[in-house]
Order: sequence, then structure tokens, then C-alpha cells
Amino acid sequence: MSDVQQQAQAARKASKKLVTATEDQKNHALQAIAQALRKEKASILKQNQKDLDQAEKGQYSRALLDRLKLTEERLEEMASGLEELITLSDPVGEVMETRIQNGLRIEQTRTPLGVIGMIYEARPNVTVDSTGLALKTGNAILLRGSSSALHSNSILAEIIQQALETTSLPPEAVQLVKDPDRTSVRELLTMNHLIDVIIPRGGAALIQRVVQESTVPVLETGVGNCHIYIDLSADPVMAHRIVINGKTSRPAVCNATETLLVHRDWAEKHLTGLSEELNKHGVEIRGCSHTQQLIPQCIPAVPADWETEYLDLILAVKIVDSLEEAIDHIHRYGTGHSEAILTENDDTAHRFMQGVDAAAVYHNASTRFTDGSQFGFGAEIGISTQKLHARGPMGLRELTSYKYCISGSGQIR
Repeated sequence: MSDVQQQAQAARKASKKLVTATEDQKNHALQAIAQALRKEKASILKQNQKDLDQAEKGQYSRALLDRLKLTEERLEEMASGLEELITLSDPVGEVMETRIQNGLRIEQTRTPLGVIGMIYEARPNVTVDSTGLALKTGNAILLRGSSSALHSNSILAEIIQQALETTSLPPEAVQLVKDPDRTSVRELLTMNHLIDVIIPRGGAALIQRVVQESTVPVLETGVGNCHIYIDLSADPVMAHRIVINGKTSRPAVCNATETLLVHRDWAEKHLTGLSEELNKHGVEIRGCSHTQQLIPQCIPAVPADWETEYLDLILAVKIVDSLEEAIDHIHRYGTGHSEAILTENDDTAHRFMQGVDAAAVYHNASTRFTDGSQFGFGAEIGISTQKLHARGPMGLRELTSYKYCISGSGQIR
């Protein structure tokens, strides 16, 4: 039996204990982990630096280095995220619906998924965020990060398990698969008898591999080729502020804006000024032929630019003649993540929000808000761009299923 199989069996056993854990027991475990992260921050940062040194030798992109890097501030955010989960209601056991049928009391009740297989790239924070969400919802979790973050993930998993040993929850509820070989991923994807759901979080290649190869059900988190469409009636000051935020506040995350669509009339008046602001923030513009006329210094866009999730300070800009053309472009190149319209016309906004098919659609706001904490869900395990069984930020409720609990008084059929 392989190490991965042994871990999965231990996770399955732990999940049977978690399903009966009380909210107080789970909250105590989350607090213990948060305290341990703060106590061991020096050790965590030391191991993270090993990953960063290795990544720099491998000439990794700025985006990957940003996702990989841990700081004292980011560690505190991770610990605070666990404490925020403590304040949220435990969804397990919630009665979603009650009905009386044939004299039977039928209650639809939330229950844990069971064992989650988490496959992710680069981001060590996912190790902690996923752990918190899994434990709060009574799920065991098998974590399989990328080799680029192995030192960081290993120390985090070790600290989490040590913290769990001081609580009533089994340490085997959270385990890291350290084997860097691709066969370990293949094993996880085909353990239907031990793992209940796989959640991939990373680039398009990873997600597609998981979707195509997994025999275990997949909760798909998609890439974020997010658009902002500036309508002809958009307020210039607001538009500048939102576009700068969407592109530059943290370009390496999936809710960053990657493509800017601009109505021709607005572009003629205001695009040059906006491009100057983007330039001050170090943004490289890749523009269509009309954009090149208004911004001669921009790089000519090629077809691949319209479908690329840059995760960097690069912005594709296309000038369009109408709302319909903007929507058509989003339907062709969007990934169903987050799309925004900037307009002072409520009817135009309504047509955009009704016509665009995405997990999050915004009117006069940045795409950067697509985030579990920003939506008030607490931490998230990812952004789902599919339609079943969850869509958008996946928080506590999205990590549960349900069962029917039926009470009778001797009925037979």
C-alpha cells in the first residue's frame, strides 16, 4: 500500500470522528492552530525563504514569487482568518427545510462532504485557509501542494498537526502529501472509495488535468480572465479608480482585471488619461488597432492576449462600438469568473448584468471583491466557475452536502 493510500485511509477514519465533533471542539482547534502559527512564525518564514530561493534560481515569474511569498503580515492574515471562522455559524446540522409527508417529519440537514482532496499550486496560504474551512465543516482534508512550496507547506502542515494534538480533533484530519511525483496526484484523483471530492486550485493546465483525469467528483475552481467594460456614460474619475484597483492592487490573484473593454466614445475622450495613470503604476498595455491610435506607445495585441490570464502588470485593451460587442467579447474569451461594467445608465447596467454569464457580475465596482472574506463568507477554498454544486466564492456552506432525516411514529408503506 502506498503512502498516499495510507494517508487517505487515515483521513477517512478521521472524517468519521469529525462528523460528530461539536462546534466548540472545532472552534477550539481553529484557535489552537491560529496561536501556533503566530508562535512559530520565525520557523515558517525560514522555510518559506528556502522555497523563494529555489524559485528565484529557477527564474520564476513575479506573479509566482508573489503567490509563494509569506510575510509576517500574511501569516497574521492567515491566523486572523482562522479566528474569523470561529465567529461564523457552523453549517453542519443546519436544517435547511422541513416538511410533513405521510405523517413523517422530513428534515433536509447539512452534513460534511467527508474527505476533501485539495490539489494546488504555489500558494502556502491555501494550506491554512483550506484546513480552517475543512475543520469548521467537519471534513478531513488531504493537501497536495506543488513542489515549489514544499518547504512552506511542510512546516505549516506540521504545525497544524501539532496544534490538533492538543485538541479533541484527530491530527490525521489534516495531512500533506509530500511526494512530488505526478503519480501521487493520479492516486488522489482515483480514490473514489476514500476521497469524496477533489478541489483543484491553480493554473489552467492543473485544473484541466484534474477535470479530465479525476474519477472522484471535482469542485472546479477556474482561472480568472476578468473584464471591465467602460460604457460611454461611465464617470471618468470612478473609472480611473476602479481600473487601477482592478489591475494593480494585487495583479497575481485570480480576481485581478486582465482585459479592459472601452466604448469608442469614452475612449476618444478619456483613454489617453487613463493610460497615463496605468503607466505610472508600471502597467504594460497591449491594445487593439484603435487603442494603438490613441496610445501609440502600447504594444499591439495579438489574439492570444484576449484569452490570457496574465497574473502580472499587463492589461489587454480593446475598444468596442457597443454594449453588445462588449458582451460578445466576454462570452467568447471570459472564464466565467468576474466581470464588471462601469456606467451611469441603470438600463445599460441591467442589460449587462443579465446578459453576462459569470460567477460574479459587478456594476461600478472592482472585480477584486470576488473573495470569500469580502462577501462575508469568511475564508474561501476557491472561486468556483462551474454551476454545480457551487458557484463563486466557496465558503462553509459550499463544503457541505445534505441528507434527509426522517422521523415517524410507526408508518409503513
